[in-house]
Amino acid sequence: MVPTTTMIRDALATYLSQKRMSINQFSGQSGINSGTLSRILSGQQPIAMDHLERITKAMDLPEDYFYSLYVDECFYYSSPTWRRLRPFLVRSAALGRLDCVEQVVQNLLENLTYAPMLFEVAEGLFQEGLWQAAELLYKNVSASEKYQNSERLAVCQYRLFRIAIGDDQTQNLQAAHLFECYLDRLDEADQLDGLKHLGHVYGSMNRWHKVDELAKEMLQLATLRYNLQRQSDRRESNEKKTEKPLYFYILYAQLIRSTVCEELGDYNAALEWVSLYMDGSWIQENNEEVKRTVAQFQEWGIANRLLYRVMAGQYEGLSDYVEYISERPDEIFIALYNIILSANRYDWNVDYILERFASYIPYRTNLAEYGILHNKQVIANQYSRFLAELAVYYLYNKRKEGIRFILQSLESSARINNESNVIKCVDLFGQHRNQADEEENEQYKVQIGAYL
Repeated sequence: MVPTTTMIRDALATYLSQKRMSINQFSGQSGINSGTLSRILSGQQPIAMDHLERITKAMDLPEDYFYSLYVDECFYYSSPTWRRLRPFLVRSAALGRLDCVEQVVQNLLENLTYAPMLFEVAEGLFQEGLWQAAELLYKNVSASEKYQNSERLAVCQYRLFRIAIGDDQTQNLQAAHLFECYLDRLDEADQLDGLKHLGHVYGSMNRWHKVDELAKEMLQLATLRYNLQRQSDRRESNEKKTEKPLYFYILYAQLIRSTVCEELGDYNAALEWVSLYMDGSWIQENNEEVKRTVAQFQEWGIANRLLYRVMAGQYEGLSDYVEYISERPDEIFIALYNIILSANRYDWNVDYILERFASYIPYRTNLAEYGILHNKQVIANQYSRFLAELAVYYLYNKRKEGIRFILQSLESSARINNESNVIKCVDLFGQHRNQADEEENEQYKVQIGAYL
């Protein structure tokens, strides 16, 4: 390996000397013009990103070998230029060199005129899924604009909220609180998507009144924008687009409001919302995406009409619901969750259903494309609750395997920091501890200790 030296050109000169290569020979090996190489070696020309890549490859070194030195090259041995720094930032992000990204950003933001350019790079990285590097840029741009009431600052906070969302419910809630105060500063297109993602966070924590509040706002805003769009024969070319078509947010808000009514036990109100989101006749567009979207919401509506009969205690509707979902594998886990809730509420025996769908109890992640009930955080929360309800079902029927489900629920709840379900599991275990063996008692102690 070439020893790391003060400057990249020093390393190149050392390499040529060791290999006894002329500039012309290295020019042929690297594809860089010999005159350009000569000027680089003499310090008369700064090293462009393309030159750096070619030099590194020709020297048979790892692609990022000179990256730390290149930061110095850009800021201390030549004047910083965006033409060199932008591709360097993007490539550093792709290679996971967050240290280099951080150094470049810290140096650039001494001059606030670079903030819009760094924001543009962050947006590109975000779209490409390079969220760690994008997070660094968004945080630094936000810090530079913290006293500005700008839409760019609001977008940075929205992106940071999206990046922060993970398995830990406490952290998700903190991220939601931080973002909410910036929601109104966003473009209306981003507001709609922001409301959707906030709904997922609060839904995963069973804060259904808050979810309903967000859904009302989404419905009002989406309806307003859609009506304005229908009144205009053409869209403004610079109008920001939502992640989904506007009609989707209207249907989706109605679906969420139906879900809220279901969770609060008002099944008649839930059915009224079902009728609304199953009706796509008002949608002006006529294309395959519209047909696919409307068909998806109609399918959910059919399933939910059957479900609400079950949730309302109509045992005779259970077999219809089971047969309906049996042909829809992506819906089976959600259905089992609702069935076990109803079984515990109305004292039903559903052993035959649990046996039939036993392979779906370890929930699957290949979930349907839309729907608040299919969001990753909501599903993780439901899985923890499902295991606890399953424990209740078995223990109520004097079956010892309920202890195992308490422990599984406790482990799942601790993983996502679901405090309310952890407390439920602790209470359940305390009530039925006499049914646990020594190994299960030890497992319980370990899991509680890990959570605390």
